Amino acid sequence: MNFQQLRIVRETVRHNFNLTDASNALFTSQSGASKHIRDLEEELGVELFERRGKRILGLTQAGTRLLEIIERILLDAENLKRSAHQLTHEDQGILAIATTHTPARYALPPIIARFKQAFPKVHLELHQCGPDEIVSLLKAGKVDIGIGTEALHKEEQLFACFPFYHWYHGVIVPEGHPLDDGKPLTLARIAEHPIVTYHEGVKGRARIDQTFISAELVPDIVLTALDADVIKSYVELGLGVGVVASMAYHEDRDRGLKLLDASDLLPRNITYLALRRGRFLRSFAYHFLELCHSDLDAATVQQVLAGNQG
Repeated sequence: MNFQQLRIVRETVRHNFNLTDASNALFTSQSGASKHIRDLEEELGVELFERRGKRILGLTQAGTRLLEIIERILLDAENLKRSAHQLTHEDQGILAIATTHTPARYALPPIIARFKQAFPKVHLELHQCGPDEIVSLLKAGKVDIGIGTEALHKEEQLFACFPFYHWYHGVIVPEGHPLDDGKPLTLARIAEHPIVTYHEGVKGRARIDQTFISAELVPDIVLTALDADVIKSYVELGLGVGVVASMAYHEDRDRGLKLLDASDLLPRNITYLALRRGRFLRSFAYHFLELCHSDLDAATVQQVLAGNQG
């Protein structure tokens, strides 16, 4: 048994049982990968994959159970390398972060600036992506920290989540818009106009939809986008009123637009910092987390990662 065999099994599952794609990801041949799998199955005395001819269809029952152990062995091996590297390079390395657009654009810049002052030799990798991809990158061990609003809490056994900041949606309109008349803003008044907002599954969109449903209103959502800057561009063109994270509006930068407070109409949202349980974090990663939230010192984070919240 060797690590390459285990990696091939893991990559085959990650690539939806496409052995060609798994082989390419590991820079090996398909025939070589197939032989590694067969050798491992022979050594273990069980078949890991269901097959039809040479085609792999999925995991067997035994393969499903053993995959968890394989993932844990490979994670421990990666942690061993990272631990050893920290002993000799405590202030060097890579910190990989996956985040949605709004934190990357509006919340993280001052934090990253302070972090780089403290750790100038650490290279930051900022992956800007949607919630589902953040989950995938965390699961695959390709990032250290995930930042997002939704989807992260669905994987409580895999991830430890910590509140980063609270925020509300606001309504963005061009100056002089009928909603910008000084009268109280209501859901009914918003629903009278075309709406430009986030894609489903992004930035609390589900909670926006549920709020209108609860009020027995059917909003006319004419355009959706991943990030607030795109939404604001289409509001400027007159396509509709924008419903975005209020922190995405800046009075000086967004001249010609007006932010209307909707905090009494739409629910509060929480953006979370998520970590993969069992993954070794370098000391500078703990420092980054504490810059995000002062309560997140290393001891507190390690307690939660270990499953102890007391």
